[in-house]
Amino acid sequence: MIRAGQMYRYYLRETVVGDGRRPARTPLRAAQEQAGVPVGRWMGRGLAVLGLAPGEEVTEAQLRNLFGERGRHPYADRIEADRLAQSDSPKKAFKAGALGRRVTVTGVDFVFRPQPTIYLLWAFGDEETRQVIEAAHERAIERVLEWIEDEVAVIRYGKNGIYRVRPPGGLVAARFRHYEARSGRPLLHDHLLLSVKGQRLDGKWGSIHTTALHENTVAASALYNELVASEVCEALRLATEPRIVTPGRRPVMEIAGVPHELIRWTARRSDQIAACLAELEHAYVTAVDDDGEPLFLPVVSERARAKLNQIAARKTRPSKRKTRPLALLRKEWKESAIRTSKVAADVINSLLEHARAAAAAIRARVGAVVDIALAAVDVAATVFAMNEGGHFHRRHLLAEARRHLALVLRGRRRDPGLDDQVVAAVISTHCLDITEPKTVRALEAGYRLYTARWDLADLPARSRPPTPAPDPDRQPPADPGEPAALRPPGQDAGEWDIPRIPLQYDRAVLAGAAVREKLATIAAVRGRAYDVVAYQQAAMPEQLLAPKPADPEHDDQEEETGRGEAIDMTALRALRKSRTDVEALDLTADRLRRIQEAATKMVNDSRARADRHTTQADADAVRPDDQQAHRPPQPGPHRCREAGH
Repeated sequence: MIRAGQMYRYYLRETVVGDGRRPARTPLRAAQEQAGVPVGRWMGRGLAVLGLAPGEEVTEAQLRNLFGERGRHPYADRIEADRLAQSDSPKKAFKAGALGRRVTVTGVDFVFRPQPTIYLLWAFGDEETRQVIEAAHERAIERVLEWIEDEVAVIRYGKNGIYRVRPPGGLVAARFRHYEARSGRPLLHDHLLLSVKGQRLDGKWGSIHTTALHENTVAASALYNELVASEVCEALRLATEPRIVTPGRRPVMEIAGVPHELIRWTARRSDQIAACLAELEHAYVTAVDDDGEPLFLPVVSERARAKLNQIAARKTRPSKRKTRPLALLRKEWKESAIRTSKVAADVINSLLEHARAAAAAIRARVGAVVDIALAAVDVAATVFAMNEGGHFHRRHLLAEARRHLALVLRGRRRDPGLDDQVVAAVISTHCLDITEPKTVRALEAGYRLYTARWDLADLPARSRPPTPAPDPDRQPPADPGEPAALRPPGQDAGEWDIPRIPLQYDRAVLAGAAVREKLATIAAVRGRAYDVVAYQQAAMPEQLLAPKPADPEHDDQEEETGRGEAIDMTALRALRKSRTDVEALDLTADRLRRIQEAATKMVNDSRARADRHTTQADADAVRPDDQQAHRPPQPGPHRCREAGH
């Protein structure tokens, strides 16, 4: 939140100059030049009514009026002076420069940053690569802002805000670019200062409902991640792959071919937080009162871990570094990576070529198939399992649908509205509306409450580790940032066996596997053979794909509809042993058995249905809407860059 007063002054003192420290009495433009960061730029469809243009430079006076003076017109000083010159009273002149009522919260700060592998290519690539990635980054931000304007932002008015309307003229935002993290490592990111002021149809100015913005932050983040990856991949001929950052959590889509060691090189700050977090967790589960009774829970829940993570981030937060020009930063980053990342210099110098080679292998083996019915199953199972009580809203489904599309398309562009089609299929096929409307707001589509139609009671329950007895030899440290007293021999900080409640995403993976077993019944009823194996392969890291058998005598034969096993168990075991890209898949023996049985069953059913319905499928020219198989259009010189979204 950006509040008039001290918070606004913080943004004007540091955020607008690349997170450096703006010298006192230094003009904004001069401070930005000294810091080596570009000037801020205006964005949004609401600029025209304020006399501004997209891409226009953001001045200090405009920022002060819009964000620091409780929501005044960017040119309020000029408007007020003109009114005074026309003999208006000071009160009337001041009111003329206002945008409706004065507010305390004047804006919301959105931070957009691409995936680490993207800004590594940006940091180590040549000038053309840098410009392509920055352009893709900017286009993704623009499209997310358009989505917020069209689907999220609302102005409330009337008693208790009973009336809600979209700002028809759009919104206004100031964008500021930063190049590095507090650790000094590369981190391309933009701060988007979104004004809460919007104009209604009657011309009056109101305030955007900030709660609606915060509720849709995850969906906006998923959309940005999907867009920036597809823009970069299509422009540079790359592909994405799922990688696990934290065991038990969902995979992150990264650019294939960029070594993990380079990501670790950028993660100095993450390592510091993780080490401190381990100390805090140990202190949490072993803390006792004067009577020897535990002070807290004997296990670390997800909620407790999130709070401890915030504490660890604050405790390890370094002071801000002096900003430097981008050209100097890029030179230092490359030299540092060659010295300390354990990645060969030739790989760093030719990182784009390595990524393109990996992309070619992925695109040759993984087809771009989005079956809306299959996507609906995965999205419904994941959202149902990950939300407390199995209750969720449409925005939860939308965020998961966007993550799912990014997973299966591997960096390819998709048609606009495909995420909404998946959500519609989920709601119509797998959801029950359990809304109990007590207010007008509850009747709105975005606030209806859903749960799943099917029961996942047969899934393994989230096990809780047994309550451990306090160990006098493992007392919490006086300062969690310091080494613990009497640490067991041979163990470093963070190596204690800390009992944690399993993360919800683990259960969501099992939920998806269990629900997909129902596809045999769905397919039999609807008379269509789903290409389940192709769809599974699109959602797996390429290292796990079962290779096609080498049979040169039958190269000219068409591939059978029911291909072999979707998971290469030999590759999986090797990967788990080497603990590389798919380390965090963390598939237990029980989960492997379940997934393997489900995959085998679906393959056999798919083969049988394919044989039974081949003639019928060829004759049918139109499929039902909720069973469309979407294949994204192939890029080519005739396609404009907006074609994907």
